[in-house]
Amino acid sequence: MSELSINTTQNVVIKFSAASVGERMGAYALDLVIKIAYLFTVFYIFYWLKLDRIFGGDRWTIMSVMMILALPYVFYSLVLETLFEGQTLGKKICKIKVVKIDGYQASFGDYIIRWLFRLIDFISSSGLVGLTAMIISEKTQRLGDMASGTAVITLKNKITINSTILEEIGDAYVPVYPLVIRLSDNDIRIVKETYQTTLVQKKIDFEILGKLKDKIESVTGITKQSGTTNEEFIKTILKDYNFYTQHM
Repeated sequence: MSELSINTTQNVVIKFSAASVGERMGAYALDLVIKIAYLFTVFYIFYWLKLDRIFGGDRWTIMSVMMILALPYVFYSLVLETLFEGQTLGKKICKIKVVKIDGYQASFGDYIIRWLFRLIDFISSSGLVGLTAMIISEKTQRLGDMASGTAVITLKNKITINSTILEEIGDAYVPVYPLVIRLSDNDIRIVKETYQTTLVQKKIDFEILGKLKDKIESVTGITKQSGTTNEEFIKTILKDYNFYTQHM
């Protein structure tokens, strides 16, 4: 299993284990079974209820209806990866996930690129192109991953994301920045790891903290309260995020 190093925009290197070819093919096979089961069920019901008679046996109408019923099969991976933040049902079962190489959550545009490249990776070549690319790639990427700047990681690490973002807050804690919920778990992990990196140095790197503060403000729309240092601001952001996620 290869190691995937993600260099974030805050110059913090986060190490993940790239999903193996076996894990990715296993997830693909599970998704394929789910999609085929859907088609079988839908079209069986269609013919069992003799719904074709409703359309008077019109060939073009029946074909149009079948094409509409097939849309969930066609857009399965695109829709689920978008809704479940990089996971389909197969990926959830295999505990793997699509992430952006820069350390942030992949966007809808990234998922579209990955979905379009399935034509090359799987459909047109019966999976040979995608399989070959994953075997050759250092990060187990297929062509769709390379084009979208994404990779698939395994979530089977001993240390979970929750263990890296949790902050101790008391019951009487009063949050300061409600807009902090615009950040994702991955964003908060990057913030915390960047902040902790400055703490292990002999002196706090105020330049890094300043850039981190600017990034948080640009992403969330938050404005740091006057009289608050960047370090205090970041500490508050971490605590506020934990407060809101624990009470949602």
